[in-house]
Amino acid sequence: QVTAKTAFLFILPQYNVSVPTADGELVQYHYGLKDLVTILFYIFIAIILHAVVQEYALDKINRRLHLSKVKHSKFNESGQLVAFHLTSLIWCLYVVVTEGYISNPQSLWENYPHVYLPFQVKFFYLCQLAYWLHALPELYFQKVRKEDIPRQLQCIALYLVHIAGAYLLNLTRLGLILLLLQYLAEFFFHMARLVYFTDENNEKLFNVWAVVFVVTKLFTLTLYILVIGFGLPRVENQALEPEKGNLFSFLFNHILFRMSVLLLVCLFQASVMWRFIHFQLRRWREYWHEQSSRKRAAACAKQQAKPLKRDSGYHENGVVKAENGTSPRTKKLKSP
Repeated sequence: QVTAKTAFLFILPQYNVSVPTADGELVQYHYGLKDLVTILFYIFIAIILHAVVQEYALDKINRRLHLSKVKHSKFNESGQLVAFHLTSLIWCLYVVVTEGYISNPQSLWENYPHVYLPFQVKFFYLCQLAYWLHALPELYFQKVRKEDIPRQLQCIALYLVHIAGAYLLNLTRLGLILLLLQYLAEFFFHMARLVYFTDENNEKLFNVWAVVFVVTKLFTLTLYILVIGFGLPRVENQALEPEKGNLFSFLFNHILFRMSVLLLVCLFQASVMWRFIHFQLRRWREYWHEQSSRKRAAACAKQQAKPLKRDSGYHENGVVKAENGTSPRTKKLKSP
């Protein structure tokens, strides 16, 4: 029994509470320090799954494609993220549909703070934190190039800040919708990279990703403004309640804190859109430069293939001779 209790501490979410409802009692969860133990266990699970995907899928594909070292590293990165984003996308969609967060948008801020979480919501957040924490040692295991480490560290840090922030500030419902939108755009991007590495002339999926990216960012900004700017100010019960696990939600009582959060969100989204526009402009410049180079090369080849006009005779010792050996020049007749 002692071993079972210890195992449950690693495997199952902790801090379960029976919440009375109209139909009886419902078991829900809140966060605490014991969550770190559960996250640690699922970090090792994520490392094992990472190795399985790498060995049984990505390495076999790499042997057939014969990619360069740079493309090999990017292919492995995108392959791992495609598997993760697709799994998380399906899981997150299932959670938000079954919990009714999409069918009832007002539930994103109603009865805030959402201190008590359903089992599947808390387990989803713990697994998400475990995955992005496991990405840190994977930088060493995968022997990532030094040039790519700062970019990947920045990506990991942003995901951890957003997921942990939504979890600790009791904004889990909003966080689920935002993760769903983010993972949708990221899935198309990394899928487009995989297709590009297999066929460099196929960039159609990048156009699909560009449309999905813009749409998801517009929805993301709208949700932030709707929930934090208009929804949360109407909620009255935002007291500091450490005994219930509500440690930070009272901050949304202060308009200065809400405006600061919205300002940071807007600045961050603006920087993301600026990088996206810069990327698209550079991609279009490269595309038109490549097209113009191809047209010039085709014109030069056509001009070289054009036949040259020749005289009816042939040359011999620098003198043009007729076909019968006589000179093509007209002879002058001597006067009688």
